[in-house]
Amino acid sequence: MASIEFPAIDRDKSPLLAADDDAELIADALRHSPGILAADGVAGGDVVTFTTVSGLNGNLTLKDAEPTEDDILPEPVLTEALAAAILNHPGFCVATPDFPREDTITIQTRGGIRHLLVLGVQSGVGDQEPSTPAADVASAADRVLMSDPSDSERAVAELLNYVADTWNKQDIPLREHAQAVARSLTRQPR
Repeated sequence: MASIEFPAIDRDKSPLLAADDDAELIADALRHSPGILAADGVAGGDVVTFTTVSGLNGNLTLKDAEPTEDDILPEPVLTEALAAAILNHPGFCVATPDFPREDTITIQTRGGIRHLLVLGVQSGVGDQEPSTPAADVASAADRVLMSDPSDSERAVAELLNYVADTWNKQDIPLREHAQAVARSLTRQPR
């Protein structure tokens, strides 16, 4: 039986692939990582910004991926932690740090789109403010509100928006609970 080769998919012409959501999916994956404090990516964008719990601000830039045979790094680095966080998200089936370049990660969405993420790191706040936990909570609430929610989902989302708006006035346990509720909302299929 002869093998059939399919032509490469042109992202700009394919209505089946949601490549424009990949930056947002990556940010969502990073938000669920215990080593990441905050992450932000915009649908249609090609940059994901993040802040680690140690205060390191960084960004991942989506580039067209090149095929690679060897995807294993010799020792743990930041790219491995980021790749693990991305791979834990249901929207991705591949997330591997590239060797020998320790500043890149190859990812593939469940829809078959591959990206090369190029890591950039700054020590301190740069020109672009990273996402905050309050912004992540508000973002999760807004996604629920835009998805034709039930009455109980709407009530939870509105409460999360209130907590996000008054973030500095809330105590730490309430903030942590709001973040946990927001994470559970983003994990539910819409």
